[in-house]
Parts: sequence; C-alpha cells; structure tokens
Amino acid sequence: MVQTIRIEAAARERAGKGAARATRRGGSVPAVIYGAKQEATLLALDPRDVMKELHKGGWQSHLYEVAVAGGPTERCLMRDVQFHPVSDQPIHVDFQRLAAGQKIRVRVPVLLLGEDVSPGIKAGGVANLVRRDLEVLADPDNVPERFEVDLSAAEIGDTIRWSAVKDQQGAVPTLDRDFVVLTVAPPTVAEAEVVIAAPAPAAEPAKGKGGKGAAKPAASAAAAKAPAKKK
Repeated sequence: MVQTIRIEAAARERAGKGAARATRRGGSVPAVIYGAKQEATLLALDPRDVMKELHKGGWQSHLYEVAVAGGPTERCLMRDVQFHPVSDQPIHVDFQRLAAGQKIRVRVPVLLLGEDVSPGIKAGGVANLVRRDLEVLADPDNVPERFEVDLSAAEIGDTIRWSAVKDQQGAVPTLDRDFVVLTVAPPTVAEAEVVIAAPAPAAEPAKGKGGKGAAKPAASAAAAKAPAKKK
C-alpha cells in the first residue's frame, strides 16, 4: 500500500489574485483542491510543509490526506506547484481530489531477483535495467511497493518485458504495449590498442667552418698517423 502523507491546512474564504496575494503576505501558500465533480476547496498551507514534500521528490505520485481545519479530510494528489520567478519559492499548489474507485498514477521501483544464479550473468553478461521504475495506474489502497523481476533463468541476449513482471497487483502501465524492462547484454571486451613507434629521423652531418661541409673524420685520422717527410 502506498504511503499516505498528511498535510494540515487552513481554509480560505475568497478566491482570486488579490486574495492569493493577501494569503502570501500572511506567510502562507495559497492552494486549491478540485475534481470529483465537487466544488473547489480553497486552502492556505504552511510553506515549510510544501517545501518538505518538494524536497522528497516524486511528489506527483504520492497520496495526500489534506486536513482542513474545521472541515473534512480529503484524499488528493498534488498535481501542480507554481513558483516565484525570482525567489523560486512555491506561490500556489493545486491538488486533485480522488473520487471513489479512481486509480492514481504512480512510479514503482524495480527490484532484481536471482542475479547470483542467472546463467547469463555467470557467463559474464550484464543486467541492463532499461527502466528503474515503472509508471502505472493503481488503486490507492493497493499500490505495489516494488515490481520484482526474476533473472534466475535469464541467458545472455534475453529480454524481459512488462508481461514477465511478478505481482502486478492489478496495476496498469501507462504505456499501452508490452515494453522492455530489462535486457541481459553480452560482456564488453575492450580492444587492446597497439602503438607503433615512428622511426627516429637520421642525424644530419655537422657542418664545418669551411662552409660547405666538415672534413671527413677518416681522412683527418689518416693524415695524423702518416710519418712526417724528411727534408
């Protein structure tokens, strides 16, 4: 079952931009609950409560019980938050009221099972999780905590789709097809790089003082060894 988060709220009597600005000047965030063929309920929220939910992430998939002071508690989804263009603080929140029997859109994480015995994984394959969580429509009172994917018989090259997911608990995917959840990819082999060193350039002969070239070393050595002529 999905976690239900309770938010305390105060009622607002007037609608309109002027009333909303007055609510903000009073240190609260104006909000509204609409839907289920009922009249809209105007609210004022503590900005700290709003920011706490935004920092959690995934707030559009959470189920809320908004307790209005002096009024009923309403089951809602937080559908939209408007922010100040400069301060980036929330300035308005829209809640959608849940009607009886209405399903909610949520994201459910995927849990992998049997990786330690999977033939494909043992052979060096890699579990490529295409979708780490799955977006589904579910009954608010029967939302799965996770979707389990069994890899105990998966081979390299296998593809696991939505239809193979265990314990769907009546959830319906928002994608209208049997989409891919995971593949077992073959091992990646890195190609060895072969570096061929370029030959070193031949050294140029040193030039002598004569300008056109240096004296040959062999000739110079022979001249030094020859005996001096007698006069």
